[in-house]
Amino acid sequence: MIPTGGRILIADDDPVQRRLLEEAVKRFGYRARSVENGAEAVALMASPEGNDINLVILDLVMPELDGMGVIARLREMKKTVPIIVQTAHAGIDAAVNAIRAGAQDFVVKPVSPERLEVAIRTFMRMSALEGEITRIHKQASGTFSFDDIVTRSEAMERVIRVGRRAATSHIPVLIEGESGVGKELIARAIQGSSERRAKPFITVNCGAIPEHLVESILFGHEKGAFTGAVDKHIGKFQEAHGGTLFLDEVGELSLDIQVKLLRALQEGEIDPIGARRPVKVDFRLISATNRRLIDLVKDGQFREDLYYRLNVFPLWLPPLRDRREDIPDLVRHFLARFAAEEGRPQIATVAPAAIAMLQAYDWPGNIRQLENAVFRAVVLCEGDHLSPDDFPQVQASVGSAATAVRMPAARPVETDRDTVTAQAGETAPAAMPVPETAGVALADGGGGPAAPFGFVRSLDDHGHVRKLEEVEAEMIRTAIDHYGGRMTEVARRLSIGRSTLYRKLKDYGLDATGDAEAAE
Repeated sequence: MIPTGGRILIADDDPVQRRLLEEAVKRFGYRARSVENGAEAVALMASPEGNDINLVILDLVMPELDGMGVIARLREMKKTVPIIVQTAHAGIDAAVNAIRAGAQDFVVKPVSPERLEVAIRTFMRMSALEGEITRIHKQASGTFSFDDIVTRSEAMERVIRVGRRAATSHIPVLIEGESGVGKELIARAIQGSSERRAKPFITVNCGAIPEHLVESILFGHEKGAFTGAVDKHIGKFQEAHGGTLFLDEVGELSLDIQVKLLRALQEGEIDPIGARRPVKVDFRLISATNRRLIDLVKDGQFREDLYYRLNVFPLWLPPLRDRREDIPDLVRHFLARFAAEEGRPQIATVAPAAIAMLQAYDWPGNIRQLENAVFRAVVLCEGDHLSPDDFPQVQASVGSAATAVRMPAARPVETDRDTVTAQAGETAPAAMPVPETAGVALADGGGGPAAPFGFVRSLDDHGHVRKLEEVEAEMIRTAIDHYGGRMTEVARRLSIGRSTLYRKLKDYGLDATGDAEAAE
């Protein structure tokens, strides 16, 4: 078994015992790091490497610094990592003293592999859940920082280093990256690492606001300013006073609203609808977009002067496919949360084969798609760990990609009239798993074998070219499923407007309203 789980520190002066524990830990699916004595254990936990340790297996009797001394030093350092102590000398006093000092469990040498595995899995699951609860609390309180971001990739480490510098000033930040890469998380970390921490953090998804309400929602309005304005409304800029305003998908703003946004940045004041005088506002602006604003500027869809106001301190977040080393930690992070939310605490780990499969997938929806995949896997799982079978869509996509490489360029398909040549990948091999949604992406009335998810058939079951509207309807269904019902992303990827997309949904009798509302 290839270890893909959390990292465990083993501190024992007996080389034979260290070796046995290392092999056991790796067999359980975790990574091991060993030291020979307590002093080395404390030094390692005090170093940056210590932040990567998820659990400590600690011998009580060691030279230089014994196990009790290590526990005391770790607690002084505010390290909350779970500790399992072990000793060759059984005794209630030793167990009680270790637990009172801060250890979570106590085992006697030689410990059985079954006993050790149960203890490790229990505390790793508890540690992951506690970490998730802490992150959620920090996000709610505005104290979420870069230290709380789950990553081990060099690409993200560079982002974090630059982000820390941005947090020390009030400079406007523009975060660019594909949809689902975690732009809002970076924005919250900048806020939580700045002097505005614990102040309001107001999020606005500019692409989700109806166009006729954008100005009112952002800048507010006075009572009676327009029909239906029965009360005074405080806009998002005033809500963010003293804190941070995060404008997500800022490229979706209309040119009229861009003018007002530019004035707010330049003058530090806004004009609520119907107000007699401007209102001063103090806010830190962080913008985000999954589109290249410079391209929108060239196309005349975004004001050049506003672009340069927003793009003072640019940050680009790499997609998940460029930081696959983050996937194991992210999967465990999501597993801890969803297992608790769904009342399935018995699901504690992920099989190495599943991790390898997830790392082989390209994740076009990035972290958001991975999060949803883990959620679904937790619901589907029937055992105590997630396996490749719990990720049927990913399994099918990874299998399809591998099969497509091995398949011949074309093969004959028998019809009732002639033998025609089909494009490679038109039908799926019988042994290859196909996701449940693949059947939805086929032409209506198609009775042949199901195609792998993502493939579009050009011929019907009789060998004739399919109608254009059938192909278009299939492509729209596939895009909606592929991007989790996020209609803005679907429209962007299909290169059509959202209104056009919804019109086509109506024309083709497709119903994606529920999924779209849930996703956006």
